Order: sequence, then structure tokens, then C-alpha cells
Amino acid sequence: MARQAAEAIRPVRLADVARAAGVSHGTASNVFARPEIVRQEVRERVHAAAMKLGYAGPDPKGRLLRAGKVNAIGVATAEPLSYFFDDPFARVVMSGISQACDATGAGISLVSAANNEHLAWNIQSALVDGFIVFCVEGGSRLVELTRERRLPFVALDFAFDDETIASIGVDDRAGGQLAARHLVELGHRDFAVLAMPFADDDVTGPASQERVGQAIYSGTRDRLLGYFDVLAEQGIDTTTVPIFETQNDEATTRAGIEYLFSHGERPTAILTMSDRMALVALDWFSESGISVPGDVSIIGFDGVPEGAASRPPLTTIAQPMAEMGRRAVRAILEHDGSLMREVMPVELTVRRSTGPAIQLR
Repeated sequence: MARQAAEAIRPVRLADVARAAGVSHGTASNVFARPEIVRQEVRERVHAAAMKLGYAGPDPKGRLLRAGKVNAIGVATAEPLSYFFDDPFARVVMSGISQACDATGAGISLVSAANNEHLAWNIQSALVDGFIVFCVEGGSRLVELTRERRLPFVALDFAFDDETIASIGVDDRAGGQLAARHLVELGHRDFAVLAMPFADDDVTGPASQERVGQAIYSGTRDRLLGYFDVLAEQGIDTTTVPIFETQNDEATTRAGIEYLFSHGERPTAILTMSDRMALVALDWFSESGISVPGDVSIIGFDGVPEGAASRPPLTTIAQPMAEMGRRAVRAILEHDGSLMREVMPVELTVRRSTGPAIQLR
């Protein structure tokens, strides 16, 4: 009885179909894989047997694995899956990844998890030829897991100083310099910074000089260094510039902008390390009756499409986000080991969220 029950629940295999149709296993395989070389009457007999047994066809995974390629790319993050759809930066990069995959016929597998245990399983079990890794949070753990798969991978927006990691990013320090120089040339002297995380510890709030000096995320550190390079050139004491560390989300950004506008003298210029934060700040200014750029100027960093439609349209430091995604796909599909660290340029996009400083003090 146990044997009969086991046979009853065993998946139908191609060998079962061949036996029922009275043909060889090779002939049955050709019916599904190379039907043009099999006589029509034989094809019809095999398909009839498959339908009767409930056989849906060969498992494509087995065929792809035997060929050594699955023609799919894993796109991985330690963030929840919603990150790919909610974050403006991620959406634009994903558009570039999708375009490149469409052009080559490759598939995309989104890989994420809310905790390390699930993330490790998802990385290990993903049926892909390589990984594109979004290193926003938990980046070092993500790289460790993808390395264990021994598949090619490329890190995007990699936040750590590790020249052994194949990565595509931008010159964050140069971007910070562009942002600060634009505001300085408009006459601003009173600055504040809305910063991304300095470390992977969920800390938010006013950032001390000690906290800044211990930054482990090179992207945050380098954007701040770029700001301060220019401010120091202008004789501004950077130790007096307030910095509020956020988690690059709405709640902590709102907390940051409220803090900056309720403690001490109000700044006339806000340097934000992402467009996402800048757009949240614009909403807060609108709700609070603060004019942009009449009372305060604000500049973002990314160049997401939403910035062009905001009120007012957002001045920003634009990254070639879609092109970063396309290049990452090519690096995986054409993997030859040549890519190590590619730094792409940024550019200043001036819109109406920045204007001349009005010296009221």
C-alpha cells in the first residue's frame, strides 16, 4: 500500500509518457525539444499520452542547468522586496537592468529578505547566472553571500572601501563638491546637511564630529567630504554646520528637517544626500509655509524623475542610474573578469529649488 501511495504522488516523468505512447525516451524528448524531426503521427501520440497522464513538459531548469547557463540575472538587496518598487533610485536603476535584459532575452530574479537567515537561503537557491547587488544596507553581508555562490556579481552604489569588489558607482566626493559649489555661488553661507547613514546600526539624529569621523559607509562620508571641501575653501567653519543623520526614509527625514528648523538659526541652504530626502523635505516646507527657494534652497543627489515634477522642481546631482543598471547586466552576461571598479561621472541639474541667498540677518 505504501509503495502504491508513493507511486501515486510521484511526479509524471518523460519516461512515463514514452512508455505510455510506445516510443523511446529519445523520441519523446524530441517531441518536446525538437518536434520538427518527429513524424506528425508520433507527435500526436506522445502529446495524447502526456495529456492523459497530466505531464506538462520537461522541466526547463534541468535543461538550463545541464547547459551551464540559466540566462537569468539575480538582483539582490538586504532591504525588503518593496525597496525595488518604493525607492526612486532603485526604480530607475531597475529600468536600465530591464532594458538590458530585454535586449538579450535574459530573465530577472529579485532576491531580498527581511532577515539574514532568509536572505542567505534566497541567495543560495536563486537560479541565476550572476548577481547585481544593491548595497544600500547590509552591503558587506550581501557581498559575502554572493561570493559564496562563486558566480559573477557586480555591486551597485557599493558603500565600502574594498577594491577587490567588482562595482559600478559614481564619484560621490565630486558630486558633493558640485552641490556645495552651486549653493555657494548663489551666495549661501548658512548650511545644514541631511545625511544618509554613516554606519549599519540604525542610528539617527544630530551627527557629532566623532560620528562622522567613524563613518564606515564611504558614500555618505565622501558626499559630506565633498560638501566640506567647498565650504572650507569659502572660509566656512564646517564644524558648525549641523548634520542630521537619517535612514533615507520619510520618517527620519521629517524628523531631521524639523530638528534643523527648530534649533538655532535657520539655514538658508540644505544639502541632502538623496533626492528621496529632498522630496520629503519639499513636502515639509510646503506644509510649514516655508518658501523654496525664497526662504531656503535645497539640493538633492540622484536625479530621479520625480524631481523634475516636484514643486518646485528639484535641483540635484544626477547619477547615470539607468546606464549603471545596463552596464551591470553586460558585466554579468559578458563576464570575463575585467570589470573591477567603474566610477561614472555625475552632473549638476539646476532647477527651481535653489536660488540666491536673501541676507535677512
